[in-house]
Amino acid sequence: MALLIQHGEVITATDRYRADIYCEDETITRIEPDIPRASLPGEVEVIDAAGQYVFPGFIDPHVHIHLPFMGTLAKDDYESASQAALVGGTTTLIEMICPGPADEPLEAFETWNAKAAPLAAVDYTFHMSVVRFDPSAQAQFREIVTQKGIPSFKVFLAYKGALNLSDEDLFGTLSLAKELGVIVTAHCENAEVIDAMQRTLEGSGKTGPEWHYYSRPPVVEAEGVHHLATFAELTGAHIYTVHTSCDASVRSALEARYRGVDVWIEAVVPHLVLDKTYAELPDFEGAKYVMSPPLREKHNQAVLWNGLRQRIISTVGTDHAPFDFAGQKEMGREAFTKIPNGVPSIQERANLVHTYGVEQGRIDLQTMVDALSTQAAKLFGMYPKKGTIAIGSDADLVIFDPAHRGAFALETSLSKVDYCAYEGWEQKGRPTTVTVRGEVQVRDGSFVGRLGSGRLIEREPTHF
Repeated sequence: MALLIQHGEVITATDRYRADIYCEDETITRIEPDIPRASLPGEVEVIDAAGQYVFPGFIDPHVHIHLPFMGTLAKDDYESASQAALVGGTTTLIEMICPGPADEPLEAFETWNAKAAPLAAVDYTFHMSVVRFDPSAQAQFREIVTQKGIPSFKVFLAYKGALNLSDEDLFGTLSLAKELGVIVTAHCENAEVIDAMQRTLEGSGKTGPEWHYYSRPPVVEAEGVHHLATFAELTGAHIYTVHTSCDASVRSALEARYRGVDVWIEAVVPHLVLDKTYAELPDFEGAKYVMSPPLREKHNQAVLWNGLRQRIISTVGTDHAPFDFAGQKEMGREAFTKIPNGVPSIQERANLVHTYGVEQGRIDLQTMVDALSTQAAKLFGMYPKKGTIAIGSDADLVIFDPAHRGAFALETSLSKVDYCAYEGWEQKGRPTTVTVRGEVQVRDGSFVGRLGSGRLIEREPTHF
């Protein structure tokens, strides 16, 4: 059915204006000051968006849904993750494929895609993690890029013995990326240093969640950014630093950019609104807030918000990694090194950015759209089909009521995880209606969509 959205205020990364939007055949076909219903043929659903914003569908560039990690599996699947994402205004997910070193990359791609295809109500694509770089793996990466439409890699400068690459393989990965036009997303720390610091802390009896921070302080992350950027400078590869958490790391990335390195910066919403005191909560409650890189000193939040406002930080993701407190986070009661990492935020992301960014004057609405949608679409080969409101773009739209008042809470979460990291926090604004390619998936703030209606987005390499 065709869709007409009337009387809304359209917000893109650059513009703000009132217009009606008409969508048919999954696409935006008209944007005009006034489109009378009577002028349209056939059956048309009309939505009155008076008093509300109309955003392009949000894109989360960094999620984990199927995630084997530390001997357990993340709680969400595409049924729960799709619903949570959509109610939060996110219409496209980019999931990290994270195989083990013994796994075959192509098989991993097929495994992750098979878990998404039958259930996803969002559109989705992947970053392919490179955790081995032998000749067989290299051939498979070429096929994944050229035949499967996945022109972005993920590398880890962390998790010694599990996911990290040697420098030789890191150099090879970046060289291959440059050849293929692939952007390399990277978890920037230092696996060797972290391993040594973890063993030192545990040997001193410092095993609680609060010590996780001290095993990987800001200087370790900043060194990882510098290390990656050095290799990018040598190879000419384009890089993207995921979950960049602190002043030192942002500075390291900007220093590389000054030298001519093609580097983009991602922040994730937990680092924007949470600080290290949450991981220090007593009675093991701090385990809910253990993630890597860790939550930082509060002054780093201003650096991240300022970076977004100036658009030197490109995107806001989540690093959504949903592990229950009971039974999963509790695996690390005897040692913080065994706590599954992650602060689930797939549903809360846009509402947190609006409440604690826009409403508090840290960023404007256009910057919110840029960071939550447009930059991810541009960087990862989906623009202008995704990431904007324009003739010919996919009809991924978020009608957002800025007057809504509520609170973040587990009882309203659609993720399967057993806690809300933002429990009881004030919420200002929410999506009321969300469409994916013109199909209404959220109505009156509730999921009403079709599981399995989402599509794998096959992308073209753009980072030569």
